[in-house]
Amino acid sequence: MGESVIRDKVAVVTGGASGIGLAIAERFAEDGAKVVISDINEQAGQAAAARLDGLFVQGDLSQRADCRRLIDQTVETFGTVDILVNNAGFQNIDPVEDFSEDTWDTMIALMLTAPFLLTRYAWPSMKQQGWGRIINMSSIHGVVASPFKAGYISAKHGLIGLTRTTALEGGAYGITVNAICPAYVRTPLVENQIADQARTRGISEEEVIQDVMLEPAAVKRLIEPSEVASLVAYLCQDEAGVMSGSPIMIDLGWTAR
Repeated sequence: MGESVIRDKVAVVTGGASGIGLAIAERFAEDGAKVVISDINEQAGQAAAARLDGLFVQGDLSQRADCRRLIDQTVETFGTVDILVNNAGFQNIDPVEDFSEDTWDTMIALMLTAPFLLTRYAWPSMKQQGWGRIINMSSIHGVVASPFKAGYISAKHGLIGLTRTTALEGGAYGITVNAICPAYVRTPLVENQIADQARTRGISEEEVIQDVMLEPAAVKRLIEPSEVASLVAYLCQDEAGVMSGSPIMIDLGWTAR
């Protein structure tokens, strides 16, 4: 096989200090990219960027100024943005809190408005060079709904609409835009949820995974972050240049029903 097209590309990963974002940043670094990690967690973000010989830009991406600063600092440091992975988000929201006005505002700002702003700010670089890859981390809840997750599901559904629209606008300039829609991924956040549910229900953690979380799924295991990262890496290859505007299911067969 030839050298990965990712080598020497400038890749921005939001929420890159842990979980799926960290796995993506690690894969990019392994493939020779210049990695820019953005996260609200300064200590973890600095440590990850140092380990991967990348750049860390601390920020709260629910704030417009921090979105602007992330792209400006990336371009100032590396001259361009080749790849943008809009991954930052949060899931561990109490059902009552998810229905509050403040939580709604924060979720929409972080998981829908921020990807729009970052796409807009990175767009001129990608358009000028005639090549770009934007990957939006949606969710299985970007295509199906569950009760008590109004803010999260609305943001993830909206992200697929943003993906489709920007894909149509970017095709003429060599820019592809896709959304990845995973089911449960083995992240520290999900593992904490498993432990909490096991205590609350009085059952084992394995029973929580098999009988509660994965009950609708065909494949009865959690997705590994590295598996999501591999899909992201593939979408950045030239071979994936014909894929754009797609919500790509990586959902254990959940939506096959």
